[in-house]
Amino acid sequence: MSGSSMEQEQAVVVRPSRDSDVDAMLAIYRRHIRRGVEEGVDDGELPQPDDLRERRKNLKSRRFPHIVAVQGGVVVGYAYVVLFRKRPAYRYSVKHSIYVHHEHLGEGIGRLLMRGLIDACAAAGFRQMIGYIDADNTASLTLHERFGFVRVGLLPGVAYRYGRWSDSVMVQRSLGAGATAPPPPLPLSTR
Repeated sequence: MSGSSMEQEQAVVVRPSRDSDVDAMLAIYRRHIRRGVEEGVDDGELPQPDDLRERRKNLKSRRFPHIVAVQGGVVVGYAYVVLFRKRPAYRYSVKHSIYVHHEHLGEGIGRLLMRGLIDACAAAGFRQMIGYIDADNTASLTLHERFGFVRVGLLPGVAYRYGRWSDSVMVQRSLGAGATAPPPPLPLSTR
């Protein structure tokens, strides 16, 4: 059996990220920066391992999901959320990002990460998930639609890459009760 056949048969596990995953996540991200939808970033602007470790630590300390997909002990994708806006009124809404290793595109890794992220965000009490997707990224748009995201906006010509302007599509999905009920009262210690 070839190595790639064995790899495809190995289960993909989605779990919280660890410090030991940082180098693999950074390699995936840098590939997206250099060749993917975020092309055009100077190497001097690329995040360093300590930058990603610090970001991960900050997100986890604030209970924001930061997960990885692992197959055969190798990180094949990762996903995380940040606040949609920093003002307190927006504390129940998050913006998400998903990155899949270029050799594993089309294998369902994005689907597994999306399911894990949605479940983790709902469990953490978030009510809305928002994403920005390159309008030409049909695979990502289709994935989001399958998970109940709806297109709520189009941002024309907001990115310049590959020698042309490209649009971004804003998508949104409710979690839990969404906007149909108020959030639970804040604990006295945070009022």
